[in-house]
Amino acid sequence: MELTRLIVKGGVISPGELREVVNIALEEGLDSISFGSRQDIIFPKGFKSLDKTTLGKHHFVYPDQKSGNNIVSSYVSTDIFRNTNWLTGNRFLYILEEFKEQPKLKVNITDPKQQLVPLFTGHLNFIASEHEDYWYLYIRLPKWEKMEFYPVLLYSWDLAKIYYEIEKITDEGSVDIEMLFTLVSEALDTNNRTIDKPLNIPFYPFPYYEGMNRMGIDQYWLGLYWRNNLYDLDFLKEMCDLCFECKIGKICITPWKSFIIKGIPKDRKLEWEKFLGKRGINVRHSLLELNWHLPVAMEWALNLKTFLVRTLDQFDISTYGLNFGISEYNRDGHYFTSIVIEKNELPKDLESIKIRDTYNVLFAKNFDPNTREYIVHSQDIDKLELPTILIELSRKYFEELGNTASEIIEKQQKKEKPQQDIYQCQECLTLYNSEYGDETQGIPKGLLFENLPETYCCSLCEAPKSNFRILETVEN
Repeated sequence: MELTRLIVKGGVISPGELREVVNIALEEGLDSISFGSRQDIIFPKGFKSLDKTTLGKHHFVYPDQKSGNNIVSSYVSTDIFRNTNWLTGNRFLYILEEFKEQPKLKVNITDPKQQLVPLFTGHLNFIASEHEDYWYLYIRLPKWEKMEFYPVLLYSWDLAKIYYEIEKITDEGSVDIEMLFTLVSEALDTNNRTIDKPLNIPFYPFPYYEGMNRMGIDQYWLGLYWRNNLYDLDFLKEMCDLCFECKIGKICITPWKSFIIKGIPKDRKLEWEKFLGKRGINVRHSLLELNWHLPVAMEWALNLKTFLVRTLDQFDISTYGLNFGISEYNRDGHYFTSIVIEKNELPKDLESIKIRDTYNVLFAKNFDPNTREYIVHSQDIDKLELPTILIELSRKYFEELGNTASEIIEKQQKKEKPQQDIYQCQECLTLYNSEYGDETQGIPKGLLFENLPETYCCSLCEAPKSNFRILETVEN
């Protein structure tokens, strides 16, 4: 596939930079761009005669280039999803700024308390600890067979120089984790800290990341997702202009082929809604539609997803908290979704014969991608059998929910908690009944009020979650 990628460090781009990219694409005769799983921008049709004098500071990676990997970060999750207390958006931006040269290896810089951005899909994975400005490092270099952890915690302002030293060492030859640690320690003077406890990754359901949502007291964040991952350039251009008018400084790309705009002023919310409405933009897709990761510009994968979503929707199956991936057969098995559908390779001696594709279905241990362990559920399955298997796995997920080691405390608390509750907004007296959820905000049936995101607000008057008071609890 002839794809040209634009590096977007940490998935963070300003409206001005995005507008420049849109103008470049328009000049090349394109009508849309896409987003990649490493928070980069993809040009599905490629560039034919890109004038490099117009590129400026933009870093493009062309199909014939092997070097150039985007840094993935969970900056996008700050202020809107669960986060480690000390890890602010500005902290992310300062750290990203330290990476002056384009990394050759894949780097992830993430908060373990959020679920939107995968933790372990890089060659080097920096993961925030509970100690302010200190990070765990998990490494799996290209020729390594398994993930290894670096034996000390690393200081925020040392991350970039440690990365570049590791890149330099690996360029010179193969090393193991002990040798790597020794060589880095000899070469650099760093402010390390002893690891006093292992990394704890809490398990939370996958978040709903679309639509207009409250952010703090007087701001909103907007998540936008297009099913075909082909974002219209004229729409993006007009959106960037609206960001300028609202003094919004950053646009964030997610690994799910979507993007998020944070900091929309409360008094401009209606203007944004009108803008989206005039463009006919749907901002309330179902969770079943949103929670999929597909390869870029592969029509067969989009067609398969469409078939599966429509079929599962007919059965009214809940997939809250799960996410799904579709992929060609991957010998390395580097995935980051709860359930994976692998398309098998067709044997070369059968390529001339028309036969139906077959698939393998895998699921992560405890349905938690952060375990990095995948279990094969079914092999060589026909497309028509996939919906039944996904329904079976969805039910298995809910049966086992709460049985993982990371949820022992939650499980103990759950035994003492009611299975249904009713809360009332003190401003307008609107009720939230967990039996019915809140379809207007993508909240599924059966979700207790205390498990709602902190950004939840009254669907009628938009009062914050803290304004609700409990009316009734029901034991099942």
